[in-house]
Amino acid sequence: MLVNLSENYDAPSLMREELDEDPIEQFNKWFEDVLEIKIRMPNAMTLATCTQDGTPSARVVLLKECTQKGFTFYTNYQSQKGQELVVNPKAALVFYWVELHRQVCIRGKVVKENAAVSTQYFQSRPRESQIGAWASPQSSVIANREVLDKQVLEVQEKFAEAEKLPRPEHWGGFLLKPEVIEFWQGRPNRLHDRFRYSRRKEGGWEINRLAP
Repeated sequence: MLVNLSENYDAPSLMREELDEDPIEQFNKWFEDVLEIKIRMPNAMTLATCTQDGTPSARVVLLKECTQKGFTFYTNYQSQKGQELVVNPKAALVFYWVELHRQVCIRGKVVKENAAVSTQYFQSRPRESQIGAWASPQSSVIANREVLDKQVLEVQEKFAEAEKLPRPEHWGGFLLKPEVIEFWQGRPNRLHDRFRYSRRKEGGWEINRLAP
């Protein structure tokens, strides 16, 4: 039964005095820990979005940059998540690094990334990925796999002589500007350590410990 799949976490405690006053710096510290133990796809994160009427959906995407501005990821703007972020530009991100019993939850407003930045990243991707971005009408219904394969061939032929593919207008980055960031450290007996950073209107961050 599923109830027998529970695990008792034995990770070290997370104390208030150990936290950086800046949640982005704290995130980067934790991300360095993840990189050090070489887990697979450490930048994988769950992205939750909502339609205009509040119907939620979630999927896993990849974080491509974390700066003081926020968290950047890339997608097809015409995909389900892309369309939802246009009509309801708020989202949540969740990182879960099971090897360290750590979780980071982020909420904030989302804006489209600068076009030049999106183009630069797009053209740094493997050529096959660039072709895929042109060929796939992401989230649309297609009759079969052959439809997609045909579109890939058409794009390959169209750009056969191009050294770099241009970025499609329907593809680019989103920047989530965090308003709330929570750090969760798994602890024994489900008495986890949780700290929430909330952005103050006057600037800076308020830090509070939360009950597990």
